[in-house]
Amino acid sequence: MAAASKDDDDGLVAGINVTPLVDICLVLLIIMMVTSRIIANLQIPLDLPKAAKGVDQQVYFSIDVTKEGSIFVDNEKIAAAPNIVPLAQKALEKNPEIRATIRAHESLSHGKVMEIIDFLKQAGINKVAFGVAPKAAEASTTPEK
Repeated sequence: MAAASKDDDDGLVAGINVTPLVDICLVLLIIMMVTSRIIANLQIPLDLPKAAKGVDQQVYFSIDVTKEGSIFVDNEKIAAAPNIVPLAQKALEKNPEIRATIRAHESLSHGKVMEIIDFLKQAGINKVAFGVAPKAAEASTTPEK
């Protein structure tokens, strides 16, 4: 045996193998990273519109609008859409390069989303992104003639 000395008759290995411990820690780290991303995205249930190239944007000032019309600003429910203006102004003071992300339920009217954009512009936020869910892959992506 590699770790046994000549005087040792029992043949015991005195060294500790840390490779399995490191493997387990790395697996647990990967599981934690994957599940934390899933948990973070499930805060407010929304059926977002589908897009072919839906990518996650870095969110600085998020506005979520549910099917019923409830508005959440940074995961805090607000009473009415005009209350977005002071919250957006406060966020703009902290970061002049702020970007707002609007995630609205797909059945919500276009007018409601435009109203939110107007309140963001009143607050001085000009960079607006829209949250979408990735579109499921279709069988045929080539147009028929």
